[in-house]
Amino acid sequence: MTVTTSLKPTGLAALAAGVMLALAACSPAAPGTTASSAGTSAPTTSPSSVTASASPTASPGTSATVGEIVEGFPTTLIPVMPGATVISSSFDKNSQPATVALVASLTAPTAAVADFYTKHLEGLGFKAVPGDAVGAVASKDFVRNGNETVNVAVVEAAGVSTFTIGANVAVEAAK
Repeated sequence: MTVTTSLKPTGLAALAAGVMLALAACSPAAPGTTASSAGTSAPTTSPSSVTASASPTASPGTSATVGEIVEGFPTTLIPVMPGATVISSSFDKNSQPATVALVASLTAPTAAVADFYTKHLEGLGFKAVPGDAVGAVASKDFVRNGNETVNVAVVEAAGVSTFTIGANVAVEAAK
Protein backbone atom coordinates (compact mmCIF):
# COMPACT_ATOMS: atom_id res chain seq x y z
CA MET A 1 0.00 0.00 0.00
CA THR A 2 1.38 3.38 -0.96
CA VAL A 3 0.46 6.44 1.05
CA THR A 4 1.04 9.81 -0.53
CA THR A 5 1.00 12.92 1.60
CA SER A 6 1.33 16.56 0.80
CA LEU A 7 3.00 18.45 3.63
CA LYS A 8 2.01 22.04 4.13
CA PRO A 9 4.64 24.51 5.39
CA THR A 10 3.51 24.16 8.99
CA GLY A 11 3.41 20.38 8.65
CA LEU A 12 7.01 20.25 7.49
CA ALA A 13 8.06 22.60 10.29
CA ALA A 14 6.25 20.33 12.74
CA LEU A 15 8.03 17.32 11.22
CA ALA A 16 11.41 19.00 11.71
CA ALA A 17 10.52 19.90 15.30
CA GLY A 18 9.39 16.32 15.86
CA VAL A 19 12.74 15.01 14.61
CA MET A 20 14.52 17.28 17.10
CA LEU A 21 12.31 16.07 19.94
CA ALA A 22 12.73 12.43 18.93
CA LEU A 23 16.48 12.78 18.86
CA ALA A 24 16.46 14.44 22.27
CA ALA A 25 14.26 11.68 23.68
CA CYS A 26 16.51 8.96 22.26
CA SER A 27 19.71 10.40 23.70
CA PRO A 28 20.73 8.41 26.77
CA ALA A 29 21.55 10.13 30.03
CA ALA A 30 25.24 10.52 30.79
CA PRO A 31 26.85 7.51 32.49
CA GLY A 32 26.55 7.69 36.25
CA THR A 33 23.37 9.77 36.23
CA THR A 34 19.84 8.77 37.09
CA ALA A 35 16.59 10.29 35.99
CA SER A 36 16.49 12.35 39.17
CA SER A 37 20.10 13.52 38.90
CA ALA A 38 20.32 13.98 35.11
CA GLY A 39 19.35 17.63 35.36
CA THR A 40 21.92 18.42 38.05
CA SER A 41 24.90 16.33 37.03
CA ALA A 42 27.42 17.44 34.42
CA PRO A 43 27.55 15.04 31.46
CA THR A 44 30.67 12.90 31.21
CA THR A 45 30.44 12.29 27.48
CA SER A 46 30.65 14.73 24.62
CA PRO A 47 27.58 15.12 22.38
CA SER A 48 29.52 13.76 19.41
CA SER A 49 30.08 10.43 21.16
CA VAL A 50 26.37 9.79 21.72
CA THR A 51 24.45 8.05 18.95
CA ALA A 52 20.71 7.57 19.09
CA SER A 53 19.80 3.93 18.81
CA ALA A 54 17.00 2.79 16.57
CA SER A 55 13.68 2.09 18.24
CA PRO A 56 12.11 -1.34 17.69
CA THR A 57 9.74 0.19 15.13
CA ALA A 58 12.39 2.14 13.19
CA SER A 59 13.06 0.93 9.67
CA PRO A 60 16.50 -0.58 8.98
CA GLY A 61 17.50 2.33 6.71
CA THR A 62 16.84 4.98 9.36
CA SER A 63 19.80 6.47 11.16
CA ALA A 64 20.28 9.44 13.44
CA THR A 65 23.11 10.84 15.48
CA VAL A 66 23.88 13.73 17.77
CA GLY A 67 26.80 16.12 17.30
CA GLU A 68 27.77 15.08 13.78
CA ILE A 69 26.52 14.19 10.33
CA VAL A 70 25.10 10.68 10.27
CA GLU A 71 26.70 8.20 7.87
CA GLY A 72 25.17 8.41 4.39
CA PHE A 73 23.65 11.87 4.97
CA PRO A 74 23.08 13.56 1.58
CA THR A 75 25.30 16.64 2.02
CA THR A 76 24.91 17.47 -1.68
CA LEU A 77 21.21 18.00 -1.01
CA ILE A 78 21.54 19.58 2.46
CA PRO A 79 25.09 20.83 3.08
CA VAL A 80 26.25 22.03 6.48
CA MET A 81 26.58 25.81 6.26
CA PRO A 82 30.25 26.85 6.60
CA GLY A 83 31.05 27.66 10.22
CA ALA A 84 28.03 25.78 11.60
CA THR A 85 28.18 23.22 14.39
CA VAL A 86 26.00 20.15 13.85
CA ILE A 87 23.65 19.44 16.74
CA SER A 88 21.93 16.41 15.20
CA SER A 89 21.20 14.78 11.87
CA SER A 90 19.01 11.98 10.61
CA PHE A 91 18.38 10.19 7.35
CA ASP A 92 15.77 7.63 6.31
CA LYS A 93 16.72 6.43 2.84
CA ASN A 94 14.26 3.55 2.79
CA SER A 95 11.09 5.61 3.02
CA GLN A 96 9.45 7.06 -0.05
CA PRO A 97 9.99 9.94 -0.05
CA ALA A 98 13.36 9.83 1.72
CA THR A 99 13.43 11.93 4.89
CA VAL A 100 16.44 14.06 5.81
CA ALA A 101 16.87 16.33 8.85
CA LEU A 102 19.67 18.55 10.10
CA VAL A 103 19.86 20.72 13.22
CA ALA A 104 22.86 23.03 13.54
CA SER A 105 23.88 26.42 14.93
CA LEU A 106 26.33 29.19 14.21
CA THR A 107 27.11 32.78 15.06
CA ALA A 108 25.34 34.53 12.20
CA PRO A 109 22.10 36.41 11.71
CA THR A 110 18.94 34.57 10.70
CA ALA A 111 19.00 36.26 7.29
CA ALA A 112 22.45 34.81 6.51
CA VAL A 113 21.24 31.27 7.19
CA ALA A 114 18.06 31.80 5.14
CA ASP A 115 20.05 33.32 2.24
CA PHE A 116 22.62 30.50 2.19
CA TYR A 117 20.00 27.73 2.03
CA THR A 118 17.71 29.65 -0.34
CA LYS A 119 20.54 30.05 -2.88
CA HIS A 120 21.61 26.43 -2.48
CA LEU A 121 18.10 24.95 -2.80
CA GLU A 122 17.14 27.17 -5.72
CA GLY A 123 20.35 25.99 -7.42
CA LEU A 124 18.99 22.43 -7.08
CA GLY A 125 15.70 23.40 -8.72
CA PHE A 126 13.58 24.03 -5.62
CA LYS A 127 11.17 26.96 -5.71
CA ALA A 128 10.50 29.08 -2.62
CA VAL A 129 6.92 29.06 -1.35
CA PRO A 130 5.50 32.47 -0.32
CA GLY A 131 5.93 33.25 3.37
CA ASP A 132 8.95 33.70 5.59
CA ALA A 133 7.72 32.81 9.08
CA VAL A 134 5.49 30.57 11.12
CA GLY A 135 4.48 32.69 14.07
CA ALA A 136 7.64 34.27 15.46
CA VAL A 137 9.97 31.68 13.86
CA ALA A 138 11.74 32.42 10.58
CA SER A 139 10.65 29.57 8.34
CA LYS A 140 10.99 29.09 4.58
CA ASP A 141 9.51 26.27 2.53
CA PHE A 142 10.67 25.00 -0.86
CA VAL A 143 9.04 22.66 -3.38
CA ARG A 144 10.44 20.78 -6.38
CA ASN A 145 8.57 18.64 -8.91
CA GLY A 146 5.36 19.17 -6.98
CA ASN A 147 6.15 16.49 -4.40
CA GLU A 148 9.61 17.16 -2.93
CA THR A 149 9.70 19.59 -0.02
CA VAL A 150 12.30 21.26 2.18
CA ASN A 151 11.74 23.50 5.21
CA VAL A 152 14.39 25.73 6.76
CA ALA A 153 13.48 27.15 10.17
CA VAL A 154 15.80 29.48 12.12
CA VAL A 155 15.68 30.78 15.68
CA GLU A 156 18.20 33.44 16.73
CA ALA A 157 19.14 34.19 20.33
CA ALA A 158 22.12 36.15 21.66
CA GLY A 159 23.71 36.28 18.20
CA VAL A 160 23.52 32.51 17.65
CA SER A 161 21.21 31.12 14.98
CA THR A 162 19.99 27.58 15.49
CA PHE A 163 18.42 26.11 12.39
CA THR A 164 16.48 23.01 11.50
CA ILE A 165 16.19 21.69 7.97
CA GLY A 166 13.71 18.97 7.14
CA ALA A 167 13.39 17.48 3.67
CA ASN A 168 11.15 14.92 2.01
CA VAL A 169 12.64 14.11 -1.38
CA ALA A 170 12.77 11.37 -3.97
CA VAL A 171 15.16 8.63 -2.88
CA GLU A 172 17.31 9.31 -5.96
CA ALA A 173 17.75 12.94 -4.86
CA ALA A 174 18.95 11.94 -1.39
CA LYS A 175 22.31 10.59 -2.49
